[in-house]
Amino acid sequence: MISLYEGGVYLVNGSQIIPEAEASKIKALTGADAKREEARKGTIAYSILKDHNTSGNMENLKLKFDAMASHDITFVGIVQTAKASGMEQFPIPYVLTNCHNTLCAVGGTINEDDHMFGLSAAKKYGGIYVPPHIAVIHQYMREMMAGCGKMILGSDSHTRYGALGTMAVGEGGGELVKQLLCDTYDVAYPGVVAVYLEGRPMPGVGPQDIALAIIGAVFKNGYVKNKVMEFVGPGIASMSTDYRNGVDVMTTETTCLSSIWQTDEDTKQYLSLHGREDDYRKLEPAELAYYDGCVYVNLSEVKPMIALPFHPSNTFTIDELNGNLGDILREVEKEGEKIGKGKAAFSLTDKIQDGKLMVQQGVIAGCAGGNYTNVAEAAHALKGKSCGWDEFSLAVYPSSQPVFMDLVKKGAVSDLMEAGAIVRTAFCGPCFGAGDTPCNNGLSVRHTTRNFPNREGSKPGSGQMAAVALMDARSIAATAANGGILTSAMELDCWDKVPAYEFDSSSYGRRVYQGFGKGDAEKELIYGPNIKDWPQMSPLADNILLKVCSKIMDAVTTTDELIPSGETSSYRSNPLGLAEFTLSRRDPEYVGRAKEVDKLEKARAEGRDPKELEPELTVIFDRIHAISGQETADPADTEIGSMIYAVKPGDGSAREQAASCQRVIGGLANITKEYATKRYRSNVINWGMLPFQMEADPEFEVGDYIYVPGIRRLLDGDLQNMKAYVLGTEIKEITLYMADMTPEEREIVKAGCLINFNRNARKTANNTGS
Repeated sequence: MISLYEGGVYLVNGSQIIPEAEASKIKALTGADAKREEARKGTIAYSILKDHNTSGNMENLKLKFDAMASHDITFVGIVQTAKASGMEQFPIPYVLTNCHNTLCAVGGTINEDDHMFGLSAAKKYGGIYVPPHIAVIHQYMREMMAGCGKMILGSDSHTRYGALGTMAVGEGGGELVKQLLCDTYDVAYPGVVAVYLEGRPMPGVGPQDIALAIIGAVFKNGYVKNKVMEFVGPGIASMSTDYRNGVDVMTTETTCLSSIWQTDEDTKQYLSLHGREDDYRKLEPAELAYYDGCVYVNLSEVKPMIALPFHPSNTFTIDELNGNLGDILREVEKEGEKIGKGKAAFSLTDKIQDGKLMVQQGVIAGCAGGNYTNVAEAAHALKGKSCGWDEFSLAVYPSSQPVFMDLVKKGAVSDLMEAGAIVRTAFCGPCFGAGDTPCNNGLSVRHTTRNFPNREGSKPGSGQMAAVALMDARSIAATAANGGILTSAMELDCWDKVPAYEFDSSSYGRRVYQGFGKGDAEKELIYGPNIKDWPQMSPLADNILLKVCSKIMDAVTTTDELIPSGETSSYRSNPLGLAEFTLSRRDPEYVGRAKEVDKLEKARAEGRDPKELEPELTVIFDRIHAISGQETADPADTEIGSMIYAVKPGDGSAREQAASCQRVIGGLANITKEYATKRYRSNVINWGMLPFQMEADPEFEVGDYIYVPGIRRLLDGDLQNMKAYVLGTEIKEITLYMADMTPEEREIVKAGCLINFNRNARKTANNTGS
């Protein structure tokens, strides 16, 4: 079904894979010797990156994007940050959608206040504003913005439009701010991995099945981490572009940097259908292209899949699961015990009835599940059937008003409703825990993007726990038709009979504010009472003293654990208010510890002696003075901050708040074995925290202090072998390092955060008259 090549490969004429070890064969096929560095330029990714690079150096890219996108739990902070940094207009098309806090169900008026802020920002700075219920962020970008050879940056991790020939990247808000200030996205040239598709999907096998099969093969081994996945091969032609979009959006769950697909007549037809035929051009690898790896996928062998709690890579075929329910589900229950921590019980084996698994809920939604093809297939499978009157329920969210309208015209919506499904408007809530929370101890099967702990909206810390398994819409429909008994789509014979989609843009024409290039500086931003400015953050001192405020030894720590999703999203326009939820579902004592440390730093920044507030600092500085060369270390030159240790933090969402929430209550550093994603590490840097790593296991505990002398000087060096000291009764020397940082990133950390860096740059420009 799926196999991974060891080492690099050459792709000849787009159809023949030659492992690098067999490169001698290439001359017989092409008449020329294989030259790896030249063949690297033969990928689709290389040509697009080259067209968008402003550095003149393809090893160290400085990229400018064609467009950007944010939703209503990210755009307020981004606009606030850019405004504080001196932005006067949006220099490129910037789409502000309202698809996350759409329901305005939490916190009084604050969700709609954010929406009004977004509309006022679009009018003031020249943006594109998509009102609530009109479209989820990524569907709008597919329909109206993506095009062949483009690059799009989004403040959502699932910013992926590769099937439309667009290299799209999901990042934290700081990176979007840089684009708004006409700065660049700086990244070393990424590895490019071919995803070679052959064969065609069997009837009943949907895009989520293909995606989960790939994620299961590449996530745990990091095969495509921070690389570009380039989809090539004859199998692409067997899938419609709408189907390809459903595979492509899930590449985020592999931890790749971006994705790109070769394009064809179906891509052209999709763009033409959406009134954008001029955005089409044929993209394909050169006759000889070199890739840093290859994921070979035989589409004909992929079967309906399920990703069990609590990660999209926890994959099985549905047949495999149904054939071994007890053993497989007991393993998931063990993980559930760790998540519940004794406060919440969760079980799956109790849902086995007569040898079959009974689930409590089905959801088809968002940028992955709500596509026209998925919903239409589900409706066809459920036509004339019933979801039943028992505990199982089914909710369906078409991904945009145009999709919804055509499903209505085709009769699919009435078919779903007649079967007992609830059909709602475009909304991302079920994907991140803000909608359709199942019952306590419930299991929900969803065609959405993630199934991390708490993504379904439960609260283990309060004794409430449920879980999500990911499945394709076709198997969810089959399960619904079977009254909630887990059922593979291949048990039905009704697939591949979807009527052609007809796009009608009238809802966009009448509701979407198209303001790019029409900004009016005289317009005022509309602030609700929850929208707050970022608090002041100090520049980095000469030395730092870190207090360990959380130590997480889990194999991976997700951004959902660093700052929970769900109802907390309503507070993202209020930095200090949101910070109260930092690590609340993983380490509830963290916020209190960090705020106590922050009091010490605030005292130091005001010129007071922090030892007067915390007597133990007298002992700590005595220990610092005992270190050779630190006899005269001055508390006034030593910044005090909190620190989190996590083995591998940052898997999942691009949300910058996973880092900024630490920073605004005094966070100064993370120490890790590795960072799960580039985007989380970038967030740490953009919010002025030090992205430390260490190879050794941590020999410190919560409450310990770690002293790093000469940190500003170290930031000017090679970032390797940094001496630090754990200040216990015995002083222990440890070695820290940081992966390479650009000159700008080093200066951002020195300045204390991206806002300070930009303010400093503006002052310098004003003083020099440039």
